[in-house]
Amino acid sequence: MALYRVQFFKDILGDNGHHAEVCQHLLEVEAANSCDAGELAKLKFCETEHLTDWSLRADRLRVSESECPATRHTAH
Repeated sequence: MALYRVQFFKDILGDNGHHAEVCQHLLEVEAANSCDAGELAKLKFCETEHLTDWSLRADRLRVSESECPATRHTAH
């Protein structure tokens, strides 16, 4: 399994009238491939934000293979 970074983005219109892309959430997940990583991240995003659908808070997501593993905490 590989480690993937998944970013959720929302398009907004700023006070200056320009469009901007804002990162709403960032997750790192382990998955077999980028498609699985995206689907797993959608589920985790919904759980974290108490949403029924990830697209209520973001317009799109970007999946990339993580070059540096995140600090992992294990429960005992």
